[in-house]
Amino acid sequence: MKSRCLVILLSIVCAVGAGCFHRTKTNTAIAADVEETFKQRWIAKRMGELQASGVSDGREARRQATEEFRQKYEFIGASKTPDPIAGRP
Repeated sequence: MKSRCLVILLSIVCAVGAGCFHRTKTNTAIAADVEETFKQRWIAKRMGELQASGVSDGREARRQATEEFRQKYEFIGASKTPDPIAGRP
């Protein structure tokens, strides 16, 4: 009887332990998604501000906003990814 309880307990511990490893793998993907979403929202907000202040060309506003994001948030991994619209790394 004790050996059956021990086997059941060990199998539960192994199942729970294996589940924990899967959660840590997705955390890096979640962090990258959050950074990319933050980058997109920040650039969109800054583009609106630049266009309201007189920058008439949308591409120029995006290029300037992207450059400002890279300078302000250089420690974020999303700042190092190239911008597909502006065409700059």
